[in-house]
Amino acid sequence: MTVKLFEPYKLKNVTLKNRIVMAPMCMYSCYKEDGKVTDWHYTHYTSRAVGQVGLIILEATAVTAQGRISPQDLGIWSDDHIEGLSKLVGMMKEHGAVTGIQIAHAGRKAELDQEIIAPSAIAFNEKMKTPKEMSLEEIKDTIEAFKQAAVRAKKAGFDVIELHGAHGYLINEFLSPLSNHRKDEYGGSAENRYRFLKEVIDAVKTVWDGPLLVRVSANDYHPEGLDIDDYVQFCSWMKEQNVDLIDVSSGALVPAKINVYPGYQVKYAEAIKNGSNIDTGAVGLITSPKHAEEILQNERADLIILARELLRDPYWPRTAAKELGAEIKAPVQYERGWY
Repeated sequence: MTVKLFEPYKLKNVTLKNRIVMAPMCMYSCYKEDGKVTDWHYTHYTSRAVGQVGLIILEATAVTAQGRISPQDLGIWSDDHIEGLSKLVGMMKEHGAVTGIQIAHAGRKAELDQEIIAPSAIAFNEKMKTPKEMSLEEIKDTIEAFKQAAVRAKKAGFDVIELHGAHGYLINEFLSPLSNHRKDEYGGSAENRYRFLKEVIDAVKTVWDGPLLVRVSANDYHPEGLDIDDYVQFCSWMKEQNVDLIDVSSGALVPAKINVYPGYQVKYAEAIKNGSNIDTGAVGLITSPKHAEEILQNERADLIILARELLRDPYWPRTAAKELGAEIKAPVQYERGWY
C-alpha cells in the first residue's frame, strides 16, 4: 500500500512533495513592534523546512498595523516588510518546502492601545475593548489592504496565500450573525455577511494567480451561531470564486466550551470536502502518523495540517515516515543520523 501522507499533492500550479502542512501559529516575536521578521522567525520556520514539511504557512501576518492581534505580530502592511519576508522565503525554499503566508486582520480581537475596528461595535468579552463599527469607507480600505498584502506576498516570493477567515478575527466576524449586526449590505442575510470575504477574494485574485486558501471556523459552538451547514454553503461560494482549498478549523468567535479530542475537527473538513466539492486540509489534535494516514486514505481531507505537534517535533515527517514504513529524503547534512 502506498503511504498517502508522502504522496505529492498538486495545489493549482504548485506541487507539494508530501501532504504535511505546518499551520499558521503566532510567534509574537516582533520585539520592536514594527512587524518585521526577526532572527527567531528565520530559525523557527527554516527548522521545519529542514524537517521536510511539505508546505509551511507563516503565522497570521497583519494587513494593517491596526489589524494586528498583538504589537508583536508580523506585518505585511508596508513595503518595508518585503525584504525580511523574502529572505525567510529563500531560506525555507532552500530545503524544499513550499512557502505560504496567512494574511489577516484581527478585527475586534486586536489587543492594541489604538482604536480597533469590527463589523459591529460588540466586544469579544467583558475584558476586551469594544471596537468601532466599520464605516463603508473603512471596509473598502481594508479590502484594499488585503489586496496590497497579496502584492507584497508575491514580491516576497511566497507560493501560497491563505486568508484568515477563522478564530473570531475580522473576516470571521463578518460571516457570523453573533458578531455582525449590521443593517447595510454587509449584514443580515448569509449572502450579505459573506460579501466582505467575497470582495476580499475578488480583490486578491486581481493581483495573485497562485494557490489561494481560506481558513474557516466551521462551528461557532453557540446555539445562535454558525455551524457546518452554513460553512458548506460559504465554501460552495468560495469554490465558485476559484479558491483552491479550505483549511478547516473551528471555534474562537465567541467564548465557548469546546469538547476537544484527537481529530475533533476532521468531520468538518470531510463535510466541506464532500458538500462543497472543494479540497480541504484537516487540523486539530492530529498527532499520530497512523491517524493522519487514516484521514487521507479514507478521503476525509486532502492535506494534514499540524500545529502544536510541529512545535514539539520539527522533524515530525521523519517520525511519520519511520512509523508508516515510508522512505523520505533526508537533508544531506543529516543523512548519517536519519538513516
